Amino acid sequence: MKGPLFYAKILLFGEYGIIKDSKGLAIPYNTYRGALKTAKKLTGEAKKSNENLERLYQYLSQLETSIVVFNLTQFKTDIHNGMYFDSSIPQGYGVGSSGALVASIYDKYATDKITVLENLTREKLLKLKEIFSLMESFFHGKSSGLDPLNSYLSLPILINSKTNIEPAGIPSQKQGKGAVFLLDSEQIGETEPMVNIFMNKMKNDGFRKMISEEFAIHTDACIDDFLQGNVKSLFGNVKSLSKVVLKNFKPMIPIAFHKVWEKGIKTNDYYLKLCGSGGGGYILGFTEDYQKAQLSLKDYKLELVYRF
Repeated sequence: MKGPLFYAKILLFGEYGIIKDSKGLAIPYNTYRGALKTAKKLTGEAKKSNENLERLYQYLSQLETSIVVFNLTQFKTDIHNGMYFDSSIPQGYGVGSSGALVASIYDKYATDKITVLENLTREKLLKLKEIFSLMESFFHGKSSGLDPLNSYLSLPILINSKTNIEPAGIPSQKQGKGAVFLLDSEQIGETEPMVNIFMNKMKNDGFRKMISEEFAIHTDACIDDFLQGNVKSLFGNVKSLSKVVLKNFKPMIPIAFHKVWEKGIKTNDYYLKLCGSGGGGYILGFTEDYQKAQLSLKDYKLELVYRF
């Protein structure tokens, strides 16, 4: 048995802001993917995954909700028969490893599922997001449901607010010098502690003011520029966003990268921002000249995501 493929995701803009109802833009990242498989003998990662699915089964069987029904009998049988999630998506890297898993379980076991082929009305998208939020909370304590939604639909998704999400058309890639890239921090990041730090900071009036008056405004401007293909304006806004994040989200940036982050802002060779909740994993980079950025960051592993 091998299930359909579910891809990683990158939240280009909106990390943390979407928890507080500002805009976000997520895109599928098909370099990494996962699928449900079954093996007679489980070892290593496959065995760990199978045990994880058993815990997810227990969690879903105790969910008190009328919004979704699963074929739990079949799920339990398949786990018992050696099912696991075979995935190349790095865990703790901010690219949606648990999201892809959740999408695959919904796809296989939800009894009255909303399919990708239907006319995806706003109501259906919000219902899916709500279901995925419930399911993914098993992994993170609190989840927006956006990662699994992105993985399930395999479409770019624009979050206007908690109650207004839509598939987004993003400009096709150009063979230009500019790029969005991933920088590997070579550290694992954990979502839950980072989200807790953010929630505690939100109790502070000054921090809340910064989120609504600086962070959200720059984020929204970046999204508008990106979707409209205003590259010049985009880089100005990304630079502003990078500064705000460095100043206000220090705990989410691995200490070894504070100077690297600053260097990008000073030299304009590249600008960095959080990829997901931060604390490790990938850092997202934007540059007007990818070759220059590669030189400037020659000691680090970079992965190309999108070309301008």
